[in-house]
Amino acid sequence: MIDDGRWVIKTSKTVEYEVVEAADLLNPENPELSGVPGQLAGTGPRLVILDQAIDGLCGGQIRHYFSARGSPADFLTLPTGDEHKTLDNVLQVTSRLNTLGTSRLSTPPIAIGGGVVQDVAGMAASLYRRGIPYIRVPTTLLGQIDGSVSAKNGVNYEGHRNRLGTFTPPPRTLIDRGFLATLPERQISSGLGEALKLALVKDPQLFAVLEKYGPYLVAERLQDSSPKTMTEQPGRITMHRAIAGMAKELQKNLWETDLQRIVDYGHTFSPFIEMKALPELLHGEAVAMDCVFSAILAKQRRLLSEADLYRVINTVESIGLRPSHPLFTDEQALTLALEETTHHRNNQQIITLLDGIGQTIFVNDLTQPEISAAACRMRDFIATETS
Repeated sequence: MIDDGRWVIKTSKTVEYEVVEAADLLNPENPELSGVPGQLAGTGPRLVILDQAIDGLCGGQIRHYFSARGSPADFLTLPTGDEHKTLDNVLQVTSRLNTLGTSRLSTPPIAIGGGVVQDVAGMAASLYRRGIPYIRVPTTLLGQIDGSVSAKNGVNYEGHRNRLGTFTPPPRTLIDRGFLATLPERQISSGLGEALKLALVKDPQLFAVLEKYGPYLVAERLQDSSPKTMTEQPGRITMHRAIAGMAKELQKNLWETDLQRIVDYGHTFSPFIEMKALPELLHGEAVAMDCVFSAILAKQRRLLSEADLYRVINTVESIGLRPSHPLFTDEQALTLALEETTHHRNNQQIITLLDGIGQTIFVNDLTQPEISAAACRMRDFIATETS
């Protein structure tokens, strides 16, 4: 029988990866950091990729860990900051992997640091030898509660945030909340901006924790170090609920084949604004402002009460974030931001709006007058800050 020159290949692949809470990770008696998923450990050195911030804080301790455990390692330090999330730095990592002769499976690199180094290292691992496993050790709150669960990595390209990237989850991510104790408060606040996003769209319990304990979470860096927080553990609760919530949402749509994603709340206008303001705004800061802007849109449609809108704004401020920025009052910038996001969402707006705290709807009919009215309201918050 002669075929018709058409072949259809169907296959499936089970994707499984773990996020592990591992306290005291840099203690040489703790084997987690030097372990290899699947027990395929090789004999060659492993590349440990650090960002400048974590290298300055505990680079010596990290190097001692591998030395004390007799685990051969080579170290590469990358600059910190979103402006360094570039293809050039991805290639710097792949070059070092090549020099070391990193194997397909048995000497996976380890990325220790914030979201930028995680994205760069993850993309490099996804490209090297068409993809090798790597270990993710996020040291920022943003990385621990948001990036830790994601399968995505990416770099900025030609002025666009995460324009180049892949879906390649590492087999293991290690979370040590102790790293947060070394962070400046601004980094904690930025990370809490992503926790707030998740709380608003699906977890009123988490929102209540942020609303009640915001200043404690920032000042104590989620360490639960005062008598009150040691008992009630808002830091631990915030961490666990945020990770569990993200895992539940991403697991059912890991490759984003369905573009209706409630976790995109706070990410409609902020990607464009963040890049335009770079390096002034941190990611979580821009997300929190987008959360406020989108809450105003919901209020304008009578989906959210004025009282709940102010609960959102007050919680943003209690976790150390500003509710607005001049770019969120710039109608032209906001319009361009929506156009950019619409292109990314296959020419649909698919905007997540709150239908009360913890509930959402999707809309595709946002109008220019609505954007203008919300921008005007955002101006009021800037005026309040400066008065």
